[in-house]
Amino acid sequence: MAEHPDPTREGIEQIVGNTINPATGESVLRQGQIESCLVENGRIRLTFAVPAGQAAEMEKCVPVIETALSRAFPGLQPSVMLTAHRAQPAASPPGSSGHRPLGGVGRKETSGPLLPHVKAVIAVASGKGGVGKSTTAVNLAAGLAQEGLSVGLMDADIHGPSLPRMLGTKGKPEVRDGRLIPVEAWGLRAMSLGMLVDETQAMIWRGPMVMGAITQLLGDVEWGTLDVMVIDMPPGTGDAQLTLAQKAVLNGAIIVSTPQDIALLDARRGVAMFQKTNVPVLGLVENMSYFCCPNCNHRTDLFGHGGARDEAARLGVPFLGEIPLLADIRLSADDGTPIVVSAPDSEAGRAYRSLAANVASVIRKLPARA
Repeated sequence: MAEHPDPTREGIEQIVGNTINPATGESVLRQGQIESCLVENGRIRLTFAVPAGQAAEMEKCVPVIETALSRAFPGLQPSVMLTAHRAQPAASPPGSSGHRPLGGVGRKETSGPLLPHVKAVIAVASGKGGVGKSTTAVNLAAGLAQEGLSVGLMDADIHGPSLPRMLGTKGKPEVRDGRLIPVEAWGLRAMSLGMLVDETQAMIWRGPMVMGAITQLLGDVEWGTLDVMVIDMPPGTGDAQLTLAQKAVLNGAIIVSTPQDIALLDARRGVAMFQKTNVPVLGLVENMSYFCCPNCNHRTDLFGHGGARDEAARLGVPFLGEIPLLADIRLSADDGTPIVVSAPDSEAGRAYRSLAANVASVIRKLPARA
């Protein structure tokens, strides 16, 4: 039996738009809007935002929407979740969110653009988790600082913030005049949700809460003047990534992948997402490119080798470098010291320094942000 391709968001929106609220005889989109949409593992996960006063009434429409989606996309199991928003204050700045999960910071907000004093904003992304994206982002940021750039590092992986552990930071950041002050470590300024909550706390947040936290990390932190902001993106190609692509005014994105074909499939999705949002792809990085035995120095290509380089050539984007699979990289991350700092002349340290030098040369040629 031929497999049907996953439906597009546009296709799902069309089905929802044609779904009638039995109580009013009108489209359900007259009383709400699709806030997030994800198709994975045989499921359609839909978050539908409605006015708080109409939540009880719209709850009756949930099975109607799910039935319509089931009929339109047989074989996929729809799950519709309602979320109700409070009215947003009229004085809120452009790009802000009605959800403020980080609490009472940002009282000194202005109506200007986000990150006004940051010359370049670079996203480090991957099409899937588990490819070493966060480790790459941390070592890249530290390497860029070693290149003489003033660097900020923002952890946008709300559900799995790992920067505090990788940077070796402890305690909560200072709040000054209603704004969060970034933590300084290894020559850069950093901020992560993991610095504000206990590392054992599960972040069971709906899409609007995640969007609100990302907006606060961008706008409610006193980042100051920076040559470059490195954003450790959440894995995948969902609403969080789209929000960052739109709100952070990204100068470019770096895609991290491992060499094997199954990882490169997801890397292609990441490239396609940024292309659709008009964010230039600055290049691909091949992580876990090879393993070198610490005892005999024999090199083994555990996941194959060169796949990301070939993919970059196929897509017409630069190949920025390959990072080996070494235990020292993992140990340095657990110890809270980026290996580009703790062992800059090691094999891994040299690989990350080469990556940082390549990215720094690209950053210096980027046009100014709008």
